[in-house]
Amino acid sequence: MKLFVVTSLKELLGDIAEVFKLANIDVFSTSDIIGHKEPKATNLLEDWFASGGEEADSIMIFTFTSEANAEYGLKLISDYNKNRQGNFPVRAFVLPVEKSV
Repeated sequence: MKLFVVTSLKELLGDIAEVFKLANIDVFSTSDIIGHKEPKATNLLEDWFASGGEEADSIMIFTFTSEANAEYGLKLISDYNKNRQGNFPVRAFVLPVEKSV
């Protein structure tokens, strides 16, 4: 069993749900999150009064699934990112589940 986790902008939830469906994943959970992207300051004095970094309404989608479904889901997310324009790519990863009850 694997834990398949995806993070993306909240507005992409429908697209990610379709990816899960194609990967034979019918049950998943979501959690709202706020993504942060801090700019890299080259000179602290130049950015002394800057207003901070970007924030984005994001979502984390996760499920427990088979290794085959998780691997196919990763491939589908990779393909999705190749065909999508934007500064916030969809991120995905797989974690092993050692034990469960």
